[in-house]
Amino acid sequence: MKITFLGGGNMAAALIGGMVERGFAAADIQVIELGADNRERLTARFGVRAVDAADDAALACDVLVLAVKPQQMKAALAPLAGRLVRQLVISIAAGLRLADIGRWLGAPGAFYTRLVRCMPNTPALIGAGITGLYADPSVDAAGREAAERILGAVGSTVWADSEAQMDAVTAISGSGPAYVFHFIEALEAAARALGFDEAGARRLAIDTVLGAAKLAASSEDAPGVLRQKVTSKGGTTEAALASLAAAGWHDALVAAVKAAERRGRELGAELGKD
Repeated sequence: MKITFLGGGNMAAALIGGMVERGFAAADIQVIELGADNRERLTARFGVRAVDAADDAALACDVLVLAVKPQQMKAALAPLAGRLVRQLVISIAAGLRLADIGRWLGAPGAFYTRLVRCMPNTPALIGAGITGLYADPSVDAAGREAAERILGAVGSTVWADSEAQMDAVTAISGSGPAYVFHFIEALEAAARALGFDEAGARRLAIDTVLGAAKLAASSEDAPGVLRQKVTSKGGTTEAALASLAAAGWHDALVAAVKAAERRGRELGAELGKD
């Protein structure tokens, strides 16, 4: 499988690194990247071919991965319009809808349909990401498998039932690391307020979140059951959870995710304008 990346930034580099580690041949990977420093870095690090424009060799691929910023996508795709044959096109650009990408990629008056929309998150940079995917109905089982193999190189994957769900994926797992970082900040601040130095407070906060996440991932119990198991009647955890409930913490987080989902839909409409 020959794969070309349009864009060679951090997420593209993470994907290429994960793919090479999992047995993809560097000779089968190319990158179209405007930045000379990025091209040199990718070639030196992974041994892939990197060029500054979409030449015939770069487009002689089975899969094209769109890894440029959403705001730059329309301009980046203009030189490719009408030049693709039957390549699978995978977009990792947040918010962009398949209809808009298909319109920009197609010949004048035509749409390109062999498209998969993906939303990886930043832990993919260390191989611990989660990616939501949605495929246009024209993508066959082999195409879906190829997309899953590529995105699976940096973590786990989940298929959405509809493209509308991709805005929810963005709100939950795409923006989700920021929610977790914010929680870590608050836990660290509480530790500092209770007398720990910066290093100790940070270690307590980060390792608590890391350990709890690992326990939740390895347990057959739902998170709610795990929470109940650590909450003794009349104990310290019960007091803390009662305080969080009184502050409306649970509902506030759900509302925040819904706000992110709404903003995702708005951005998709804005970014897709001609």
